[in-house]
Amino acid sequence: MSYESSARFTPREKLALRYCDAIMYDPAQADDAMWEALRAEFTEPQLVELGYWIGFTFGGQRWLKTLGAKQGEYAQSLRARSRSDR
Repeated sequence: MSYESSARFTPREKLALRYCDAIMYDPAQADDAMWEALRAEFTEPQLVELGYWIGFTFGGQRWLKTLGAKQGEYAQSLRARSRSDR
């Protein structure tokens, strides 16, 4: 959550992460200044792809929470099913 001050991310990656924050937590963050920065760095198709993937991933995580699923349970059940099919 401290990506803004991290040296691990490029300015472009930090901008993409700010876009993620706006989509997931606070759409008001996507103000004119953010859109100007996004359009200067990414093409329109890239912004659509980023937005789609963020929404898809975040929505999927929220859905798994409604099921009470824990991290790794699905993969574990697939491995168990694969072993039982042998």
